[in-house]
Amino acid sequence: MKIFEEIESEVQSYARSFPRVFHKAQGSYLYDEEGTQYLDFLAGAGTLNYGHNNPILKQRLVDYIVEDGITHGLDLHTKAKGEFLETFKECILDPRQLEYRMQFTGPTGTNAIEAAMKLARNVTGRENIITFTNGFHGCSLGALAATGNAHHRGVAGTSLGGVTRVPFDGYLGDDIETTEYLDKVLTDTSSGVDLPAAVLVETVQGEGGINAASLKWLKNLEAVCKKHQVLLIVDDIQAGCGRTGTFFSFEPAGIKPDIVTLSKSISGYGLPFAIVLFKPELDQWKPGEHNGTFRGNNLAFVTAKAALETYWRDDAFAEQVRLKGQYIEDRLNAVVEELGEGTFSVRGRGMMRGINCVSGEFASQVTRACFKRHLMIETSGAEDQVVKFLCPLTITQEELKQGLDIVEQAIREVCAKTDDMPEERHYFDENYDIAV
Repeated sequence: MKIFEEIESEVQSYARSFPRVFHKAQGSYLYDEEGTQYLDFLAGAGTLNYGHNNPILKQRLVDYIVEDGITHGLDLHTKAKGEFLETFKECILDPRQLEYRMQFTGPTGTNAIEAAMKLARNVTGRENIITFTNGFHGCSLGALAATGNAHHRGVAGTSLGGVTRVPFDGYLGDDIETTEYLDKVLTDTSSGVDLPAAVLVETVQGEGGINAASLKWLKNLEAVCKKHQVLLIVDDIQAGCGRTGTFFSFEPAGIKPDIVTLSKSISGYGLPFAIVLFKPELDQWKPGEHNGTFRGNNLAFVTAKAALETYWRDDAFAEQVRLKGQYIEDRLNAVVEELGEGTFSVRGRGMMRGINCVSGEFASQVTRACFKRHLMIETSGAEDQVVKFLCPLTITQEELKQGLDIVEQAIREVCAKTDDMPEERHYFDENYDIAV
């Protein structure tokens, strides 16, 4: 359609990678206007963990709309909000022995980050926030200051202060424990690093290249924060809601952050929704101090409740995510072993995975080759050098195998442009009993 070229801003990005007019979506698939089917390994950049138009969530939403349920309610008490809060407490907080208050912010992840940083500064009376190399937290000014990517920060048009950046886990090499560096600069009053209000971290850096912090590093980070009486904020916007194999990505590390941000798949249906969780003693907001017309989406309350009830009442769904994540890792490791560990490496945790390629151009060629085979998959990382896997968590084993076969074929195709490739291998899946 010419209308996109005539009116839509040049700021569009995903439309450039996938130049089709999409019309329909169901489960793990998107369909364009001609009815061509595309397997979706992007899933709204991690927003559609339960797939497109999940039938259970859709029916709950349709019923609510037909009954003239509240659509917009500011921060009024509504039945939909109350039921979501009860279900979140019952399915998520209580089983994990977490005691958090919940704040409904504007409907985007970056707004949740803004609220978390603002709250930390207000509670502690300090300004500085510690963030990490390759971190990405959003594109509004406060969140942008905390973001490492120069491409995003460069268009701010103003100075971005109040943040000190330190090396993420593995940034200086596998043998250097960067939490020791953080402890040192916070201990030394001559380091030039002001005692911060908070440390803001992604346990798995999504846009930064699927860099997964080790569980030991996360434990050490929490210990450093406690030692210096600094709040720990976990940005679980992309890695949360089950993406890494547990509802919260920090669970396997056994840590309990002071503040947690959630968005993307918290609604379960792709509806705009964001929340901030924080320990009760931090709930020092005065009424209306962090405001917004669209805080708390009642339609999203309905689908979020349905998602929690359907997938998170026990550990069965999480176990399936872990199995699928292991299958993805094993398949990618087999490709790396065959094609060259010096050229490729596998990153991530659970079903938040990436294959690090030799360059951004190589990775881009791989994703283009995938799209020609009707697979939608994108890149991330400082140079867009990581092919990023964010398929729906509800994907079937057959669909997952199909997508990984396409990625492997695409990598071979790109490699073949410069080198003679080994004879194609076949991977067998009988050891992966993943339920549909």
